[in-house]
Amino acid sequence: MQTAQGGPRTPAHAPALRMGFDLVQISTVARSLEQFGATYEHRVFTDGELRYARSGGALVAQRLAARFAAKEAVMKALQLAETGVGWRDIEVVKQAGGDCEVALHGRAAEAAQAAGAEQIQLSMSHDGDYAGASVCVLFAPSGPVLS
Repeated sequence: MQTAQGGPRTPAHAPALRMGFDLVQISTVARSLEQFGATYEHRVFTDGELRYARSGGALVAQRLAARFAAKEAVMKALQLAETGVGWRDIEVVKQAGGDCEVALHGRAAEAAQAAGAEQIQLSMSHDGDYAGASVCVLFAPSGPVLS
């Protein structure tokens, strides 16, 4: 990656903002739920996520697909793919007002803190056979990006 002036960006000049996005096919999540049941559910989702998804009747697969997309988007935004973070270390929490927030646990929380992440913003949606999520992570200032 380079700065606007063409010079290399060093880790000391990390971006103040990173985005992540993921799109999931709801029917794929539905098949995984049917084929692997509780093994799949408890490997990927927290108890709170499962409780919320099940409260929507026929919307279970849609709600879980959106949460899976959110977990993937967080992984991308925080660059966690090779860090050993488990799916359950990233949790989507439904707030009383209807918004959803990301809660990080274990290795995900440690990695985010080490990277200087200060805020994680989440947007999720589902329509037809697809669920998507975008994540914006704001980082603590670490010095000038432009030279």
